[in-house]
Amino acid sequence: MKICMLTSVHSWNDIRIYGKMARSVARLGYKVSIVAPGEESAVPGCQDGVVFYRRNLPKSRWSRIFKTAAEVAHLASTIPADIYHFHDPELLPWGLKLRKKTGRPVVYDVHEDVRLQIPDKAWLPRWSRPWIARAVGWIEDCCAKRMDGIVAATPAIARRFADHPRCVVVQNFPWRDELAPWPEKNSRREHGLFVYVGGISKIRGIREMITALEIAGPEAQLALAGRWESPALRAECSRLPGWAQVEELGFLDREAVRQLLHRAQAGMVLFHPLGNHVESQPNKLFEYMSAGLPVIASDFPLWRSIVESACCGLLVHPLEPASIAAAMRWVFSHPEEARAMGHQGRRAVEEKYHWEKELPKLLDLYSVLVNQNREYVQAA
Repeated sequence: MKICMLTSVHSWNDIRIYGKMARSVARLGYKVSIVAPGEESAVPGCQDGVVFYRRNLPKSRWSRIFKTAAEVAHLASTIPADIYHFHDPELLPWGLKLRKKTGRPVVYDVHEDVRLQIPDKAWLPRWSRPWIARAVGWIEDCCAKRMDGIVAATPAIARRFADHPRCVVVQNFPWRDELAPWPEKNSRREHGLFVYVGGISKIRGIREMITALEIAGPEAQLALAGRWESPALRAECSRLPGWAQVEELGFLDREAVRQLLHRAQAGMVLFHPLGNHVESQPNKLFEYMSAGLPVIASDFPLWRSIVESACCGLLVHPLEPASIAAAMRWVFSHPEEARAMGHQGRRAVEEKYHWEKELPKLLDLYSVLVNQNREYVQAA
């Protein structure tokens, strides 16, 4: 079976697209290709059995939406495949054209509820956001009805497409053993070291985390691994008193992330209570658990159900640095209890929250779509 994945937004090595889906499907003998934007020097020709086709990086958001999306879809149409699996809402109209041109099934992978994201996009004029959100939602609903399959990253997203006959939930959980902690005797946990891995932005709580460091005291240190939303935000945060307690590491590859998580005492995931965050399932939450780290997380109902059922961390108000600081102090003042939370989170990943449990749902969808398309072609 030949699978072509395409994205105009994500990088070629995106964790969900390449790190989980493409690599795992290729390991099973499928022929897998990915079309994605990137620098010529950065995108490999082939890796882990996945073949890459590159488009130039867009010069702006609008160029990405109107130019890069078209280029990615056009290139994908020249690649023979049994299924075309795309990962961005701006590719929806092109997905329909791809379906018509090739006669092959097309799958829409919904990573986020884009309607809930738009009201928080600071680069859009505030007055325009409600109208754009409605328009995008309407386009998404109309196009999604004509997709052969929908892959939703969370149950909350899947509820939007409950009427679609082939909507499956494939959650973005980590590989079961990729980040597994070292044996206890080799543990290198550093007292008072907290970690945040991922995109660094205001709405993901960076200001509150840094402010909490000063309140928690000099024992608390924060390792940051990821790219900043903007140079201006970094400059703003560097002026906060807690900045002296920050270890800035930049973007790390997966092995470096693994090593970092094994140094820390707890992982931070403190998204602001915005529409798209409240029912999200951030990859980092489960990666911290997978690495045997207790978590300090925003107290959202969904996140509370995950953290409390696994007994794997502490819940705080993400907009209150004093609440975050109190959780930090508890972790480095109760190392044995915190370590036990980390073990319980790791156990929950082993039993429930791992990629190997999600993959069969994707494979089943591929099989159904290919068989249906084959029957349709034979009947015609």
